[in-house]
Amino acid sequence: MTKQEKIRTDRLFLLHEFVKDYFTKSDWIKIGYLTDSLELIEDHPRLLRSLDFDDDDYEGNSLQVLSKLVSESNSNLVEIERFVEAKKANPVKPVREFISTVQPRQPERVITFAPDVFRLPEKPVETNVLSVMMPFEGKFSGTYAAIRSVCAKLRIECRRADDIWDNSILIQDVFELIFTSRAVITDFTDRNPNVFYETGVAHTLGKLVIPITQSVGDIPFDLRHHRALTYLPNAEGLAKLEADLEKKLTKVFN
Repeated sequence: MTKQEKIRTDRLFLLHEFVKDYFTKSDWIKIGYLTDSLELIEDHPRLLRSLDFDDDDYEGNSLQVLSKLVSESNSNLVEIERFVEAKKANPVKPVREFISTVQPRQPERVITFAPDVFRLPEKPVETNVLSVMMPFEGKFSGTYAAIRSVCAKLRIECRRADDIWDNSILIQDVFELIFTSRAVITDFTDRNPNVFYETGVAHTLGKLVIPITQSVGDIPFDLRHHRALTYLPNAEGLAKLEADLEKKLTKVFN
């Protein structure tokens, strides 16, 4: 290796030390435009994906792409150094907030959540909030009243999507409600597709999900290993639901 090649390599490694810790997806796209190499960055099979999910191979992928960019043109090296220097003036390392309410502490391996359909809310998890995912039909009004009665008794704040209107898109309100909740009740009665979808979102966010249903047969096969509270939609059945929920919620919100 010549002296010039060593200097070039040292500059590459110095750049990479900053890039691997501070670059966002947006930064990579900007570098693509600056070096006329957007196709190389967007078509790389692992670079942006490993960044999004904080995978172990991101460090190697980022070095590989940087090395390719620098090897193509000395002007690319200069452009990237100029971009990095400007970013160093105000470095903002991505904040990874742990919002799971199932895990008692952050595990060693965490997947970074980067949704395209939702906007991540600038809101914390509220430790005293229970959200309820159920159809808005009148036939479920007794069920919701029973849940609210238990929450009032235990001084838990109970919310359903139709109780709020913070966004023009309903699903964003639903997502934010799940995101900020300590626990989520999902009513599988009548196999409502929206409830199924919302349950998937809650599980993905690591939320503590409490399933309830009027019929075990309405619970999807893949979820039947999760214990559900069953109830009947009459006075006696709703009274039993309240008693069962009180025991469960007391443990969850203790």
